[in-house]
Amino acid sequence: MKISPSEITKVIKAQLKETDREIDYYESGRVIQVGDGIARAYGMGGVMANELVRFENDALGLALNLEEDNVGIVVLGKYADIKEGDQVRRTRRIIEVPVGEELLGRVVNPVGIPLDGKGPVKSERYRPIETKAPGVVYRKPVNTPLQTGIKAVDAMVPIGRGQRELIIGDRQTGKSALAVDTIINQKGKGVYCIYVAVGQKTAAVARVIDRLEDSGAMDYTTIVFASASDPAALSYLAPYSGTALGEYFMNEGKDALLIYDDLSKHAASYRELSLLLRRPPGREAYPGDIFYLHSRLLERAARLNDDRGGGSLTALPVIETLANDVSAYIPTNVISITDGQIYLDPNLFYAGNRPAINVGLSVSRVGGAAQIKAMKKVAGNLRIELAQYRDLLSFAQFATELDKATRDQLTRGEKLTELLKQDQYSPMSVEEQVVVLYAGTKGYLDDIPTERIREYESFLLSKARKEQEALLRDIVEKKDLTPEMEDSLKNFVEKVTEEFKD
Repeated sequence: MKISPSEITKVIKAQLKETDREIDYYESGRVIQVGDGIARAYGMGGVMANELVRFENDALGLALNLEEDNVGIVVLGKYADIKEGDQVRRTRRIIEVPVGEELLGRVVNPVGIPLDGKGPVKSERYRPIETKAPGVVYRKPVNTPLQTGIKAVDAMVPIGRGQRELIIGDRQTGKSALAVDTIINQKGKGVYCIYVAVGQKTAAVARVIDRLEDSGAMDYTTIVFASASDPAALSYLAPYSGTALGEYFMNEGKDALLIYDDLSKHAASYRELSLLLRRPPGREAYPGDIFYLHSRLLERAARLNDDRGGGSLTALPVIETLANDVSAYIPTNVISITDGQIYLDPNLFYAGNRPAINVGLSVSRVGGAAQIKAMKKVAGNLRIELAQYRDLLSFAQFATELDKATRDQLTRGEKLTELLKQDQYSPMSVEEQVVVLYAGTKGYLDDIPTERIREYESFLLSKARKEQEALLRDIVEKKDLTPEMEDSLKNFVEKVTEEFKD
């Protein structure tokens, strides 16, 4: 039997053609230790910081510690069935989340998985959760107001688009309520809102969602939620995921508002991960890079210049203090990063002053640049008058007799304090704030009993909506109070005040 080499070659070539020659090439390692949501793997020498890796049980992990002989991985899913010796593969993908208008009205977890039962997120656009903050040459000054609808904030600690304003106070002093009011007030103003709930109770976030839906605010809002029962890794990722979503709108030339509720829990979750990864602890057992954790996050809030589209990302981080201690480690860190803070005082809160803003400790480093001229004119001295009133009040209780000037100042302060009280979930438009604050700062409230001031405010606003539509419209359009407009406002307030007294 003669064997023909050409026939053998032909058969081999035919078989090779039918063979699937696609090679599945990947870099992998082996789990050498696992526990408490942390896995250590040997191998994967080329893995990148913050790279996603995949375990045999299809759970994803985040490579956080790149050490000489192993990789410290934070498991993002179930870790109970990962065991020593399991294979772990590189994905060559830095962790990224879906972004875009498709996420408006949705509740998602920090990796973009929907939690609201409305089906999958249909966005095809993705952004890495960590990006470099815009450089100083790509920014422009913060000079456009972001109205919160809260009289005390818009008048005394104004927030501008692109600013970072800290909301700080003890638990249960109205921090989240202030943030939610600000979201509600953005209706119709072209501002996209992202509410990041870090380590919150599910019931508390459900209440926020209901409130936003009732006021129609979910149409322009996305909620990124890592609950208290989720792994610490998700709480750590949540603020970065929310920022990636906000940056998408900013880079599209739009305005976005981002609320981190709250960064105290975020710092605690990072501390937990760091201690489990055996990173050396520092002050209060936080790792050495805890300041960098928040600075690289909050620096991404900016107002871009016109060459970059002119979009903005405004950040309102929330910090919870313990027993009024604003000098603790995390509060002082975040205060030094932000452009001012709104301090909510528990003593004022329990005394019925809500929102319980402490004028002396609250500041906006952008200041009047983030106010319309009309507001600057009517509220210019408000902050000083209230601060002086608080000082006088502490001395007045020791004095037996007070001179007339001191009594007048105490009366004015008492009336203004009452005027600045505001119900939750009832933000006020800027033109109505101007009318109300004009009445307060010009002394029209001095003869009205303190217990009737809220009633007077409602009466004044109802009259203004009926009789002064043109004036209110002019305040919105011109953003100023011209001498003619001021005369018109003065005559109107005088007339209404006399009517109310009668």
